[in-house]
Amino acid sequence: MRINKVGGKVKTMSRYTGPSCRLCRREGEKLFLKGERCYTDRCAVVRRAKSMAPGQHGASMKKTKEYGAQLREKQKIRYTYGVTEKQFFNTFLKALKTKGVTGSDFLFLLESRLDNLVYRMGFARTRRQARQLVNHGHILVNDRKVDIPSYTVKVGSKISIKEKSKNLAIINDALEATLNTLPFVKVDKKNKVGEYVRLPERSELNQDFNELLVVEYYNRLT
Repeated sequence: MRINKVGGKVKTMSRYTGPSCRLCRREGEKLFLKGERCYTDRCAVVRRAKSMAPGQHGASMKKTKEYGAQLREKQKIRYTYGVTEKQFFNTFLKALKTKGVTGSDFLFLLESRLDNLVYRMGFARTRRQARQLVNHGHILVNDRKVDIPSYTVKVGSKISIKEKSKNLAIINDALEATLNTLPFVKVDKKNKVGEYVRLPERSELNQDFNELLVVEYYNRLT
């Protein structure tokens, strides 16, 4: 999972499709990739030592240096949002062009992805599940079907479930399990309609993320 500059272009690898728990163990903390299971004692990070990375040499891995810390933070955020390296890097380039704080704007752009907002609104238990709902054509944006998970949703847009898909058990179960949503989204559970009210504030997002390390990591390449 590396990014290399070849002939002025970025060469990337595709999305990770292996066991989700392996990613949490590699980062030494919960990334909440499996929804409710991550809150139980079945979580791999709970069952094994937090410092033990996957693989036969995981227990003996040494502390990372500056570059290693930047790489690990990049991977942690990328795995959490479930995006490919190419999508992650392109999102960073968009953040560079904004007038605000690059790191915060970078997270805001990731939060504005359609699959993430479907997850934030409670229509899916995980971002991976949300991505599948979008791919399979169950999601409407402003009453038009959008089947591209990376689609950037504009503030004020309405996200809803297609009429024929409103009785899907996977959606109903997710909504039932969702007690609260973040302030930047508004959801009508009965009609299965949500609105992207505003851009999030940094304080509303994961406080364990250190996006500055990601900025420093990519500054080595750009």
